[in-house]
Amino acid sequence: MAPFPGSGLAKGLAVTLRTMTRKTVTEQYPDVQPDLPPRTRGVIGLFEENCTVCMLCARECPDWCIYIDSHKETVPAAAPGGRERSRNVLDRFAIDFSLCMYCGICIEVCPFDALFWSPEFEYAETDIRELTHERDKLREWMWTVPAPPALDPAAEEPKEIAAARKTAEKLAAATQAEPTTLPDEPLPPTRPTGPTGSGDPTAPSAPEGGES
Repeated sequence: MAPFPGSGLAKGLAVTLRTMTRKTVTEQYPDVQPDLPPRTRGVIGLFEENCTVCMLCARECPDWCIYIDSHKETVPAAAPGGRERSRNVLDRFAIDFSLCMYCGICIEVCPFDALFWSPEFEYAETDIRELTHERDKLREWMWTVPAPPALDPAAEEPKEIAAARKTAEKLAAATQAEPTTLPDEPLPPTRPTGPTGSGDPTAPSAPEGGES
């Protein structure tokens, strides 16, 4: 059944009338901070200890607003006879928020959980050049990152936990299947080696044909 002409206009006017009759509520910002949703995309916080300078975030950023500088250091061998290794050391990690479009790709592709969303949004500047924030500022925003929400009781078990649980169950089953006691079998009889049956191998044995 086709809608009659003007039905869309009538629905729109009905929504307008319902809104006009509601009481207006004004949030007294900045005296009262807004109650933001837990997944608010404010700014990006950096947990520097987890960063391995893999450059994935900078390469995947569609706006090229992440700047990373690093150098290599030689790590001595952990044990005698081992070989030295080299590791990347982070020198600079900066994000230009005048270019960032808050897509979250850098946070999603980070394999070591070094980037997080923070609900902080009060970082306006009078000069656009001051919107490039270095790692010290990104580190400060890290402490405003909310705790992760609780897991849904009806959700599926994480693959890592499920694999570890199955491995533990297999080890427990294998341990229970192994015998813990020796089989209950009779011991073979002991043959006396001496004439008196004393079991002394050094004692003289009796002749087989009897006494002569």
